[in-house]
Amino acid sequence: MPALTSVSGFPRIGQNRELKKIIEAYWKGAASLDEVRGTAKELRAKHWKLQAQAGVDLIPSNDFSYYDQMLDTAILLNVIPQRYKRLAFTNPEETLFAMGRGYQGDKGDVTALPMKKWFTTNYHYIVPEIEESTEIRLNGTKPFDEFNEAKARGILTKPVLIGPYTFLKLARNPQAEELDYDKGLVNAVAAVYAEVVAKFAELGVQWIQIDEPYLVLDKEDGDVSLFKSLYAKILPAREDKIKVLLNTYFGHIADVYETVNLLGFDGIGLDLNEGKDENLAAVEKYGVAENTTLFAGVVNGRNIWRNNYAVSLGLVDALKQVTANVAVSTASSLLHVPFSTEGETGISSEDLKHFAFAVEKLTELKEVAALADAT
Repeated sequence: MPALTSVSGFPRIGQNRELKKIIEAYWKGAASLDEVRGTAKELRAKHWKLQAQAGVDLIPSNDFSYYDQMLDTAILLNVIPQRYKRLAFTNPEETLFAMGRGYQGDKGDVTALPMKKWFTTNYHYIVPEIEESTEIRLNGTKPFDEFNEAKARGILTKPVLIGPYTFLKLARNPQAEELDYDKGLVNAVAAVYAEVVAKFAELGVQWIQIDEPYLVLDKEDGDVSLFKSLYAKILPAREDKIKVLLNTYFGHIADVYETVNLLGFDGIGLDLNEGKDENLAAVEKYGVAENTTLFAGVVNGRNIWRNNYAVSLGLVDALKQVTANVAVSTASSLLHVPFSTEGETGISSEDLKHFAFAVEKLTELKEVAALADAT
């Protein structure tokens, strides 16, 4: 059986920065919200089609965002501070933009939530703020809507979510302090994710990707227990109808790999660019659960250079020495690289041969998988 190919996430901005342009026009009052939605829908359709044409098996959905996936996750969990709720906007996008960039108008005056650097990338994320009065519950239908949008176009996607562990570790209280992970909060967050998994199973989703990049960071007391308690409540919602891929990137998870492996995820995504030696050593030491597929993150989602196929094949082969269940994946979202080398006029054709942007990395993914199958 050919190796599965998986893309963790795809650039949402558009080849000609269409998303950025229409959102800025909306902020200036030069475009309507319907025009923003229309452009967004066109871009999603185009990007899903690009990936399908490249032969990618597991194409992401819900990796699209008007602003930032952490902010989307906060809204999905109803983590909306009262000062934004009081603005009583008609449209959810207006609340999102108020949280992301502030709002001064006839409804009131609020500043934006704080912004912080997204791990070691040049991207930033909005820091979720959880108040004592926050009622954690499923709010909105964005992930389901985008899955159905792709399905209507004949493309069965793999929905992507920021994971509950990463979300809670990055969220803060109104005083900008780390959260107290009390049982009520943890259970409430886990219950929403379980509800989401069950809902996706009903919709016919085959794989769901839950991103936990915070797992690559050093662990504090209680972190591993927090992670385990969340997923002990989430994973049973699968009911053998849907597969859950725990995706990690920006480093290795050697210090927690044994725990992750024992929890019985259907897939574990490992970054084999950053932290590859530690990840490989952990897999070799602890093995792989019988029903778990390792997603080998060999196509770099953060640099602009062509893939070294010999290195990638060596890494896939090293995993195959431990388990036959190996998929070929991007090491992280391709959000962090330019869209395509096509139309690049500032680089000579000779130099361009050395580059691979998001679109070109799709081809690399399929070629690495085909070569891995042939060996």
